[in-house]
Amino acid sequence: MGLKVAEGKAGKTSDYRKALKRNLVTDLLGYEKITTTETKAKDIRGLAEKMITLGKQGDLHSRRQALAFIYDKNVVEKVFSELAERYAQRPGGYTRIIKLGRRLGDGAPMVQLELVK
Repeated sequence: MGLKVAEGKAGKTSDYRKALKRNLVTDLLGYEKITTTETKAKDIRGLAEKMITLGKQGDLHSRRQALAFIYDKNVVEKVFSELAERYAQRPGGYTRIIKLGRRLGDGAPMVQLELVK
């Protein structure tokens, strides 16, 4: 049984947090690499992996679930064609977190979250 990562509230409303996560996941799947804080990266990592898993399933229900979460239809198309094909033989673990050091302004730990090639 794996350990679960606690969801941080970050002093924001639940609607704000949900929109932030949807934006970050959309950007990660679109650009395949984003730079963000470590906490945010750990929060969205599982969501991004779930979207790729939906892409691998490839049925209409999965596509509609992905469209309900991901903002950009072009990104959904990329997940269901390009990314699903790339990770067809991989049973999970589609993302990687690389630590970058601390942000100058407030010292927040920064990471690069990317899709594994």
